[in-house]
Amino acid sequence: MTDRASTIDPAQTDRYAALQSLLDDRYTCRAFSPEPVPRATIEQVLTLAQRTPSWCNTQPWQLAITEGDSTDRFRKALLAHINGTPAQSDLPFPAAYNGIFRDRRRECGAALYTAVGVARGDHEGTMRQMVRNFELFDAPHVAILTTEADLGVYGAVDCGLYLTSFLLAAQSLGVATAPQAALASYSPFLHDHFAIPEHRQVIAGISFGYPDPDHAVNGFRTTRTDLDNVVTWH
Repeated sequence: MTDRASTIDPAQTDRYAALQSLLDDRYTCRAFSPEPVPRATIEQVLTLAQRTPSWCNTQPWQLAITEGDSTDRFRKALLAHINGTPAQSDLPFPAAYNGIFRDRRRECGAALYTAVGVARGDHEGTMRQMVRNFELFDAPHVAILTTEADLGVYGAVDCGLYLTSFLLAAQSLGVATAPQAALASYSPFLHDHFAIPEHRQVIAGISFGYPDPDHAVNGFRTTRTDLDNVVTWH
């Protein structure tokens, strides 16, 4: 019997390395160049992401994508809307961050604020950085990802898989991304602005474009925990 561990296929090694490179290099871009992504490139991303697996092949994802002046119109309208409007999402946001989840969230936040020069306790600076979410980090495009309400939590899970495919497909073509649950916190506005029917639920937004390589915020990276902290063998 052949021992698979002792017969390494070079092609498999190359494919693993390619995926590892995409995952290692991908990050949440928080400062974009104004240069638009060509429609043909966006369609390449979408075509690859369409290969995402889903429960019973339901493919519940749909997207509303902006380009050109429509991005700026959306950005301005969203900023005006959030001023004094309570947040409301189609799906429940986390009830709490406790234990290790709180620690990881704080680590990420501290690294972000250090990168942009916001000191601990600087509430004005923290708020200014939070608002950057709704400025789409100056991205030339945003995609609003939705699922079919009747498909429930597993439709949302399928859309999570799609989101990962989108991010990696974009990364493979040199397109930077920022997946944003923050945009989904104003779902009624998104429904109205993009004529999203009520039977669709907003999962997240994805701001995307080419990164601003000189902005300090694009220099920080998050960490990943060891396998021993997420896997139990039986």
